[in-house]
Amino acid sequence: MLVNKKAIANSFGRAAKKYDNIAIFQKKSGQYLFDLLSSFNGSIVLDAGCGTGYFSKKWKLFGKRVIAMDLSFEMLKEAKRIKSATNYLQADIENIPLKEKSVDICFSNLVLQWCNNIYVPLNQLHRITRNGGVIAFSTLLDGSLRELKQCWKNIDDNKHINSFYTIDDIKKACKKWRFTLKKKSWNFLYPSFNCLIRSIKGIGANYLLPGKTKHGLMTKNYLFKLIDNYPNLGDKFPITYKVVYGILYRE
Repeated sequence: MLVNKKAIANSFGRAAKKYDNIAIFQKKSGQYLFDLLSSFNGSIVLDAGCGTGYFSKKWKLFGKRVIAMDLSFEMLKEAKRIKSATNYLQADIENIPLKEKSVDICFSNLVLQWCNNIYVPLNQLHRITRNGGVIAFSTLLDGSLRELKQCWKNIDDNKHINSFYTIDDIKKACKKWRFTLKKKSWNFLYPSFNCLIRSIKGIGANYLLPGKTKHGLMTKNYLFKLIDNYPNLGDKFPITYKVVYGILYRE
Protein backbone atom coordinates (compact mmCIF):
# COMPACT_ATOMS: atom_id res chain seq x y z
CA MET A 1 0.00 0.00 0.00
CA LEU A 2 1.50 3.34 -1.08
CA VAL A 3 1.65 5.97 1.62
CA ASN A 4 -0.21 9.22 0.93
CA LYS A 5 2.04 11.88 2.48
CA LYS A 6 -0.49 14.66 1.96
CA ALA A 7 -3.14 12.64 3.81
CA ILE A 8 -0.69 11.99 6.65
CA ALA A 9 0.22 15.69 6.94
CA ASN A 10 -3.46 16.70 6.91
CA SER A 11 -4.30 14.05 9.50
CA PHE A 12 -1.59 15.23 11.88
CA GLY A 13 -2.52 18.84 11.19
CA ARG A 14 -6.10 18.25 12.29
CA ALA A 15 -4.89 16.57 15.47
CA ALA A 16 -2.20 19.15 16.28
CA LYS A 17 -3.93 21.13 19.03
CA LYS A 18 -5.13 18.01 20.89
CA TYR A 19 -2.16 15.81 19.98
CA ASP A 20 -0.28 15.93 23.29
CA ASN A 21 -3.40 14.85 25.19
CA ILE A 22 -3.80 11.63 23.19
CA ALA A 23 -0.20 10.81 22.28
CA ILE A 24 0.49 8.50 25.23
CA PHE A 25 2.15 5.80 23.16
CA GLN A 26 4.19 8.32 21.18
CA LYS A 27 5.54 9.89 24.38
CA LYS A 28 6.44 6.53 25.93
CA SER A 29 8.12 5.36 22.75
CA GLY A 30 9.96 8.65 22.31
CA GLN A 31 11.19 8.62 25.88
CA TYR A 32 12.55 5.11 25.40
CA LEU A 33 14.42 6.28 22.30
CA PHE A 34 15.56 9.47 24.03
CA ASP A 35 17.01 7.48 26.92
CA LEU A 36 19.07 5.37 24.52
CA LEU A 37 20.95 8.56 23.63
CA SER A 38 21.21 10.08 27.11
CA SER A 39 25.00 9.72 27.26
CA PHE A 40 25.76 10.79 23.70
CA ASN A 41 27.56 14.09 23.10
CA GLY A 42 26.70 16.47 20.29
CA SER A 43 25.49 20.05 20.07
CA ILE A 44 23.07 20.11 17.10
CA VAL A 45 19.99 17.87 17.03
CA LEU A 46 17.49 17.32 14.23
CA ASP A 47 14.11 16.18 15.54
CA ALA A 48 12.81 14.64 12.32
CA GLY A 49 9.04 14.39 12.56
CA CYS A 50 8.90 16.57 15.66
CA GLY A 51 5.11 16.80 15.91
CA THR A 52 4.25 19.42 18.53
CA GLY A 53 7.88 19.64 19.62
CA TYR A 54 7.56 17.58 22.81
CA PHE A 55 10.98 15.96 22.40
CA SER A 56 12.50 18.98 20.66
CA LYS A 57 11.93 20.84 23.91
CA LYS A 58 13.55 18.04 25.91
CA TRP A 59 16.64 18.25 23.71
CA LYS A 60 16.65 22.03 24.07
CA LEU A 61 16.54 21.73 27.86
CA PHE A 62 19.64 19.54 27.56
CA GLY A 63 21.42 22.54 26.07
CA LYS A 64 21.24 21.41 22.45
CA ARG A 65 20.62 23.53 19.38
CA VAL A 66 17.50 21.91 17.97
CA ILE A 67 16.05 21.88 14.47
CA ALA A 68 12.39 20.87 14.73
CA MET A 69 11.27 19.39 11.40
CA ASP A 70 7.84 18.13 10.41
CA LEU A 71 5.77 17.57 7.29
CA SER A 72 2.74 19.24 8.91
CA PHE A 73 2.53 23.02 9.04
CA GLU A 74 0.03 22.86 11.92
CA MET A 75 2.32 20.63 13.99
CA LEU A 76 5.22 23.04 13.47
CA LYS A 77 2.94 25.88 14.46
CA GLU A 78 2.32 24.16 17.81
CA ALA A 79 6.06 23.49 18.20
CA LYS A 80 6.77 27.18 17.63
CA ARG A 81 4.06 28.20 20.08
CA ILE A 82 5.82 26.42 22.95
CA LYS A 83 9.25 27.61 21.74
CA SER A 84 10.46 24.03 21.57
CA ALA A 85 13.43 24.50 19.26
CA THR A 86 16.10 26.80 17.89
CA ASN A 87 14.94 26.52 14.27
CA TYR A 88 11.85 25.14 12.53
CA LEU A 89 11.71 23.39 9.18
CA GLN A 90 8.69 22.14 7.25
CA ALA A 91 10.02 19.28 5.16
CA ASP A 92 9.64 15.62 4.21
CA ILE A 93 12.05 13.21 5.90
CA GLU A 94 12.63 11.63 2.48
CA ASN A 95 14.02 14.90 1.12
CA ILE A 96 15.68 16.90 3.91
CA PRO A 97 16.89 20.36 2.79
CA LEU A 98 19.95 20.46 5.08
CA LYS A 99 23.62 20.35 4.16
CA GLU A 100 25.66 17.17 4.30
CA LYS A 101 27.23 16.54 7.74
CA SER A 102 25.47 19.48 9.37
CA VAL A 103 24.00 17.90 12.54
CA ASP A 104 25.35 15.70 15.35
CA ILE A 105 22.23 13.76 16.33
CA CYS A 106 19.20 12.80 14.26
CA PHE A 107 16.21 11.79 16.38
CA SER A 108 13.11 10.35 14.70
CA ASN A 109 10.31 8.80 16.72
CA LEU A 110 7.55 6.84 14.94
CA VAL A 111 7.89 8.56 11.57
CA LEU A 112 9.53 6.08 9.20
CA GLN A 113 6.46 3.85 8.93
CA TRP A 114 4.92 6.57 6.76
CA CYS A 115 7.62 6.12 4.10
CA ASN A 116 7.30 3.67 1.21
CA ASN A 117 10.99 2.67 1.31
CA ILE A 118 12.67 3.02 4.71
CA TYR A 119 16.15 3.19 3.17
CA VAL A 120 15.38 6.58 1.60
CA PRO A 121 14.81 8.53 4.87
CA LEU A 122 17.60 6.64 6.66
CA ASN A 123 20.00 7.57 3.88
CA GLN A 124 18.89 11.21 4.14
CA LEU A 125 19.44 11.23 7.90
CA HIS A 126 22.84 9.57 7.47
CA ARG A 127 23.83 12.14 4.82
CA ILE A 128 23.22 15.15 7.07
CA THR A 129 24.90 13.63 10.16
CA ARG A 130 28.51 14.47 10.93
CA ASN A 131 31.20 11.83 11.32
CA GLY A 132 31.01 10.49 14.85
CA GLY A 133 27.33 11.35 15.10
CA VAL A 134 24.30 9.09 15.46
CA ILE A 135 20.88 8.57 13.93
CA ALA A 136 18.30 7.25 16.39
CA PHE A 137 14.92 6.10 15.08
CA SER A 138 11.87 4.11 16.02
CA THR A 139 9.25 2.71 13.68
CA LEU A 140 6.28 0.36 13.78
CA LEU A 141 6.85 -3.27 12.86
CA ASP A 142 4.69 -5.94 11.31
CA GLY A 143 2.29 -7.18 14.01
CA SER A 144 1.29 -3.69 15.13
CA LEU A 145 -2.45 -3.05 15.45
CA ARG A 146 -3.04 -6.78 15.19
CA GLU A 147 -6.30 -6.56 17.15
CA LEU A 148 -7.73 -4.02 14.73
CA LYS A 149 -6.49 -5.99 11.75
CA GLN A 150 -8.21 -9.16 13.00
CA CYS A 151 -11.34 -7.18 13.73
CA TRP A 152 -11.54 -5.96 10.12
CA LYS A 153 -10.96 -9.51 8.85
CA ASN A 154 -14.12 -10.56 10.68
CA ILE A 155 -16.07 -7.85 8.84
CA ASP A 156 -14.87 -8.05 5.24
CA ASP A 157 -12.02 -9.19 2.99
CA ASN A 158 -10.68 -5.73 2.15
CA LYS A 159 -7.27 -4.55 3.29
CA HIS A 160 -7.81 -1.81 5.86
CA ILE A 161 -4.49 -1.70 7.72
CA ASN A 162 -1.17 -0.59 6.30
CA SER A 163 1.56 -3.20 6.00
CA PHE A 164 4.36 -2.29 8.40
CA TYR A 165 8.02 -3.18 7.98
CA THR A 166 9.42 -6.52 9.14
CA ILE A 167 12.64 -6.66 11.16
CA ASP A 168 14.33 -8.13 8.07
CA ASP A 169 13.24 -5.06 6.07
CA ILE A 170 14.94 -2.84 8.67
CA LYS A 171 18.14 -4.92 8.73
CA LYS A 172 18.34 -4.86 4.95
CA ALA A 173 17.93 -1.06 4.87
CA CYS A 174 20.64 -0.57 7.50
CA LYS A 175 23.19 -3.11 6.26
CA LYS A 176 25.63 -0.60 4.69
CA TRP A 177 26.15 1.13 8.06
CA ARG A 178 27.12 0.07 11.58
CA PHE A 179 23.89 -0.23 13.52
CA THR A 180 22.08 -1.72 16.50
CA LEU A 181 18.39 -2.68 16.67
CA LYS A 182 16.14 -3.41 19.64
CA LYS A 183 12.59 -4.74 19.41
CA LYS A 184 9.93 -3.83 21.96
CA SER A 185 6.21 -4.55 22.27
CA TRP A 186 3.85 -1.96 23.75
CA ASN A 187 0.42 -3.06 24.96
CA PHE A 188 -2.36 -0.69 25.96
CA LEU A 189 -5.89 -1.11 27.29
CA TYR A 190 -8.51 1.56 26.63
CA PRO A 191 -11.75 2.04 28.57
CA SER A 192 -13.80 2.51 25.39
CA PHE A 193 -13.53 1.87 21.67
CA ASN A 194 -13.71 5.61 20.99
CA CYS A 195 -10.67 6.19 23.22
CA LEU A 196 -8.79 3.53 21.30
CA ILE A 197 -9.71 5.09 17.94
CA ARG A 198 -8.59 8.53 19.15
CA SER A 199 -5.24 7.08 20.15
CA ILE A 200 -4.78 5.47 16.72
CA LYS A 201 -5.63 8.75 15.03
CA GLY A 202 -2.86 10.23 17.16
CA ILE A 203 -0.30 8.31 15.11
CA GLY A 204 -1.72 9.79 11.91
CA ALA A 205 -3.68 6.66 11.15
CA ASN A 206 -7.08 8.11 10.24
CA TYR A 207 -6.68 6.70 6.77
CA LEU A 208 -6.20 3.21 8.24
CA LEU A 209 -9.81 3.34 9.39
CA PRO A 210 -11.99 3.16 6.25
CA GLY A 211 -15.77 2.90 6.21
CA LYS A 212 -16.13 6.68 6.01
CA THR A 213 -18.58 8.89 4.20
CA LYS A 214 -17.43 11.51 1.70
CA HIS A 215 -17.41 13.95 4.63
CA GLY A 216 -14.77 11.86 6.41
CA LEU A 217 -16.88 10.51 9.27
CA MET A 218 -16.98 6.81 9.99
CA THR A 219 -20.45 5.46 9.37
CA LYS A 220 -22.37 4.16 12.38
CA ASN A 221 -22.79 0.83 10.62
CA TYR A 222 -19.02 0.30 10.40
CA LEU A 223 -18.46 1.61 13.91
CA PHE A 224 -20.95 -0.83 15.44
CA LYS A 225 -19.47 -3.72 13.44
CA LEU A 226 -15.98 -2.85 14.69
CA ILE A 227 -17.10 -2.67 18.31
CA ASP A 228 -18.98 -5.98 18.03
CA ASN A 229 -15.97 -7.77 16.51
CA TYR A 230 -13.20 -6.19 18.56
CA PRO A 231 -11.51 -8.33 21.28
CA ASN A 232 -12.75 -7.21 24.65
CA LEU A 233 -10.87 -7.83 27.91
CA GLY A 234 -13.16 -7.16 30.82
CA ASP A 235 -14.80 -4.21 29.05
CA LYS A 236 -11.36 -2.87 28.05
CA PHE A 237 -10.14 -2.60 24.47
CA PRO A 238 -6.53 -3.75 23.84
CA ILE A 239 -4.11 -2.58 21.17
CA THR A 240 -0.56 -3.75 20.47
CA TYR A 241 2.30 -1.84 18.90
CA LYS A 242 5.46 -3.63 17.79
CA VAL A 243 8.37 -1.21 17.58
CA VAL A 244 12.00 -1.39 16.54
CA TYR A 245 14.51 1.08 18.01
CA GLY A 246 17.55 1.63 15.84
CA ILE A 247 20.84 3.45 16.18
CA LEU A 248 22.98 4.15 13.12
CA TYR A 249 26.56 5.25 13.72
CA ARG A 250 27.99 7.82 11.31
CA GLU A 251 31.61 6.91 10.65
